[in-house]
Amino acid sequence: MTQDEIIEMVMQISGCDRPEYDSPALKMFEAFAKLVAAKEREDCARVCEEIRNKYSGLGDSAERVSVEWCLEAIRARGEQS
Repeated sequence: MTQDEIIEMVMQISGCDRPEYDSPALKMFEAFAKLVAAKEREDCARVCEEIRNKYSGLGDSAERVSVEWCLEAIRARGEQS
């Protein structure tokens, strides 16, 4: 979920138009969107950690590599915005 998608959802439930660029309302929506996105990424990463921990003793290196990649990719999403 992107910051813009979260802002659009907030505007849908509030029934208001997109606030003007650099307005206090838009800054508040953007700050809220960043918090929501960070929480979503961390929750996804936690799921990957649980999978990694569950399968860590099985010795299947391909499985572990894919889970590690998943974990890193989810956390890296926050660096893209």
